[in-house]
Amino acid sequence: MAGCVSRVELSVSCRSLLDRDLGSRSDPLCVLLQDVGGGQWAELDRTERIKNCQNPEFCKKLIVDYYFEKVQKLKFGVYDIDNKSFDLNDDDYLGGVECTLGQVVSSSVFTRPLELKQGKPAGKGTITISAEEIKDTRVVYLEIEARNLDKKDFLGKSDPFLEFYKQSDAGTWQLVYRSEVIKNNLSPCWRKFSVPLQTFCGGDFNKPIKVEFECIHPEKKQKKKSYKNSGIIRIKSCKIERDYSFLDYVMGGCQINFTVGVDFTGSNGDPRSPDSLHYISPDGINEYLIAIWSVGSVVQDYDTDKLFPAFGFGAQVPPSWQVSHEFALNFNPSNPYCQACLPCVTGIQGIVDAYRQILPHIRLYGPTNFSPIINHVARFAAHSAQQGTASQYFILLIITDGEITDLDQTRQAIVNASKLPMSIIIVGVGEADFRAMEFLDGDNGVLKSPTGEPAARDIVQFVPFRQFKNAPREALSQMVLAEVPKQVVAYYKWQGWPPVKPPEIKMM
Repeated sequence: MAGCVSRVELSVSCRSLLDRDLGSRSDPLCVLLQDVGGGQWAELDRTERIKNCQNPEFCKKLIVDYYFEKVQKLKFGVYDIDNKSFDLNDDDYLGGVECTLGQVVSSSVFTRPLELKQGKPAGKGTITISAEEIKDTRVVYLEIEARNLDKKDFLGKSDPFLEFYKQSDAGTWQLVYRSEVIKNNLSPCWRKFSVPLQTFCGGDFNKPIKVEFECIHPEKKQKKKSYKNSGIIRIKSCKIERDYSFLDYVMGGCQINFTVGVDFTGSNGDPRSPDSLHYISPDGINEYLIAIWSVGSVVQDYDTDKLFPAFGFGAQVPPSWQVSHEFALNFNPSNPYCQACLPCVTGIQGIVDAYRQILPHIRLYGPTNFSPIINHVARFAAHSAQQGTASQYFILLIITDGEITDLDQTRQAIVNASKLPMSIIIVGVGEADFRAMEFLDGDNGVLKSPTGEPAARDIVQFVPFRQFKNAPREALSQMVLAEVPKQVVAYYKWQGWPPVKPPEIKMM
């Protein structure tokens, strides 16, 4: 699992806190807790106490590890501190709020009313939280060449490569970078490469660097008085640039658009039968619903309107009862964004409700064609790409029970989509043999179209659901979403697009 993790510092301020002290104002402190499962919360960090203040702006930042592929539930609690005890049980509670870290990092400013308990406001009190990634994103780009190196091979010239080492604080030498080997060349010019500044020199600009130097062979120098060198190494260029992270793009305003495609082919079985993969059990779930919830519950935090389109394929749909491979689950092709049954509920619940409602109104049929839905989402991604900004990225989740029928068309669709701001997640449900589908995943080699065109980048992640049947539900989302941050950054870096609102570069 890739596990894109970063450290985030949270800045907290409050307004209009309750006044619990007689003769003075409250002395507030904010504590940060994280859900550890089973209804239990663990404290991660806390701010300083500010005396006599109802509108505190805390100086101490709250530090938390960030994972894109997890739903990280947080609780912020504000207390009036009147003693030196670390225990908060004997301090007055001024209100709190529960949210996810995803909601915080995807908001430029996250403000919520404080509550004493669910549904009970803490007066007019509010809390505002903002996030900033803790990192040094500077990167050193280097171009290096050599001239007149020694000939080391008996029948040909040398095959040189280059290694960079840095000296640790303990005085040992650590390998930083190794170049490619250039065959049969005594004056090689290696490919331009980059090394994070932190890796290269620990971020210390005072460390000396020798730009041009000679290669000296000690034994040759002793034997030959006329010996000068065994070649010269020259750094052609050295440039330090900022390397943007996934959080830079999210905090800069990039929206993650989520679309679901559901397999309604006949091989799933009659939804009314308990043997069907579409059968909804007495506890209200099946493998399709679990996959939708697992992935969607993470992604929904990164979309402002919390409305998501969902499509089905492989079924006969009314009124014509023609087979369709791109029909909206809400039967509204002009507005496929799924609304939840309850008007106060948004997000993934809308897709879940639409899925449950459509099952009695379609006939499962076939075949299993992926390309129409991939091309559908790709059209929106292509339109977004034309804007030339890092403002929209698209994730398509396809849930299927069998092998793809339109394999060549799907390969072509994926290769086309690899040039767009788009990722594809495929979850295989049931007990089918999915080995033939696994080659769509770039982890198994570069995918090529039927004409031999290679994918521009790896955008597909495939997993069989059966691997997660006995695992915690969040395990599926962690697996399939782990590569998404890298895919987002790789696309925008490839295009040369910075975040819409680039974060401020602070002097280190």
